[in-house]
Amino acid sequence: MAFEHKDFTGTLFRNDRKTGKQPDYRGECKIRGEMYEIGAWVKESTHGKKYFSFQFSEPYSGGGGNQSQPVPDEDTPF
Repeated sequence: MAFEHKDFTGTLFRNDRKTGKQPDYRGECKIRGEMYEIGAWVKESTHGKKYFSFQFSEPYSGGGGNQSQPVPDEDTPF
């Protein structure tokens, strides 16, 4: 039986094959019953504090279209 995410959970793994601007970490999550891919980059603030920057996208389907658009979150106030 394959692993299946519960709603509002996800996993991240270090991207050992990173080249260029690819994410430092990659993974997937399930939000409101839909699966999304996660890209995470380790960044550093102007004050020297490290943090993660995330991008969520629809799963790649191999259809040739642009599948890497961020998923809008209507609940985010900014």
